[in-house]
Amino acid sequence: MQTLKVSFSLDLFLKLLGRTSANSSSSGPAHGLPDLYEATVTEVQDGLDANRFSSAYIARTKEVNLKGPTLRAVLEINSLALEQAVKLDKERGSKGKRGPLHGIPLLLKDSISTDNSNGNTTAGSFALKDSIPRKDAGVVTKLRDAGAIILGRKANLSEFGQFRSHKLNGGWSALGGQGTNAYYPNGDTCGSSSGSAVAVSIGLCALVLGTDTTGSITFHASRNNIVGIKPTVGLTSRAGDTVEPLTCTVTDAAILLSAIAGKDPDDSMTSSQPVPLPAYIDALNLGALADKRIGAPRKIFIDSDTHPFILVAFEKSLRVMEEMGATIVDPADLPSADDLIKNGWTDEELTCLVDFNIDLYRYLTKLKESPSGVRTLSDIIKFIQDHPDLEQPKGFVQSNNTSGYNAHIFEVLERKSRLSEEQGIDAALSKYNLDALVAPHSTFQAAASANAGYPMIQDDGPIFYPAPGTPFGISFFASAWSEYQLLELSYAYEQKTQTRIKKSVYAEAVPSTQL
Repeated sequence: MQTLKVSFSLDLFLKLLGRTSANSSSSGPAHGLPDLYEATVTEVQDGLDANRFSSAYIARTKEVNLKGPTLRAVLEINSLALEQAVKLDKERGSKGKRGPLHGIPLLLKDSISTDNSNGNTTAGSFALKDSIPRKDAGVVTKLRDAGAIILGRKANLSEFGQFRSHKLNGGWSALGGQGTNAYYPNGDTCGSSSGSAVAVSIGLCALVLGTDTTGSITFHASRNNIVGIKPTVGLTSRAGDTVEPLTCTVTDAAILLSAIAGKDPDDSMTSSQPVPLPAYIDALNLGALADKRIGAPRKIFIDSDTHPFILVAFEKSLRVMEEMGATIVDPADLPSADDLIKNGWTDEELTCLVDFNIDLYRYLTKLKESPSGVRTLSDIIKFIQDHPDLEQPKGFVQSNNTSGYNAHIFEVLERKSRLSEEQGIDAALSKYNLDALVAPHSTFQAAASANAGYPMIQDDGPIFYPAPGTPFGISFFASAWSEYQLLELSYAYEQKTQTRIKKSVYAEAVPSTQL
């Protein structure tokens, strides 16, 4: 039909005006096009190739962000999205597409630096509103080069990545307000990549980049029924923040990881990555669990107050893996589990407080412009105290009181590494001859992977609390640079269980705008 050939840029323009095109439906997708609630990158790309895909994402955001369920997932819409779409549309017609992300709309967490033309980088704080970073984060440059559209001028988050204070609610920022979960009214999103996870869980964009220090990607993926990859430290650039994919499917996660992985002269850690990097999209293997040895490190999640319902559901997930040909080694405890439970989280928190103070100073001093005048953590604390009408006057004191790296901090860093790597994950993999470890997501499991700088993939499902019905997933994790193998396992399990499509968000949280 001729009416299918509506250009991407024109339809985006109509959506920006708050109208719908001739192809749009308020009740569901038209003409066999994918429902944006579940649309994958490949489906979106096929629509763009056919000159029939319209971007309804902005209209969907307006429906549920500050109206209706007020999920408060997105801080700003990029006013240049239309301009970017038009240019990429023309390029597609004249030169062909650059790759699988050409014309794909995505969101960035508001701690990932972008130049001011693409919106604020505020970490959710009025103290950084209208500040201008010196340049895009390394991964943002890679995404632009791949042809992606920065659809939203940042996703909401726990202010300053939850470093304000643990007493503040997860998912709250002064600029964005309190974000909520789409699976239960006013439900907890987890902090700090809250808006990123909620946005992708209900199809406000095709892809999201979040950030992770200790569990901020994998906790959110678990709580929002999506896929999250925390890569090995050094696989993606940390210049402008450490970033990881949040997506609806393992396939999309592999596509996005391929786009952002690689070396960056602004991050020396990326020089340690293997060369060449694998094509992660090739890891999508339905039979990947066959003949694999998968370990269940019971102690690190049983001793972290894991809900009994989760343990029952986890048993069922292990049986599914056995049906798929895997050998389950249970238990396969980390030799350092007791010490990790005793010291892992406190060690991680202490070193994070030190790192935050140092890294924030480096970032603030390099800003091109800072209208509020903040250049140090002390400046931010004073701004918060001076503006109680804008910012809740709490937090940052612990981090501000740190004095940088000293003998005690170096001792803690050494212990973190030893307990999590050679006496932890690596030791368990070797002792039980394992291909990977699997567990329901828990605090100590996240701390072990974070302390080691090792990868972890949070799969969508298989678990839902019986009430109020919020998701809780499982994580596959292993040693450094094992992303390819973890993607294989996650994909095979995802395709077998199809958990995500078995549980939808509550009705009011589902945007009605379609293609």
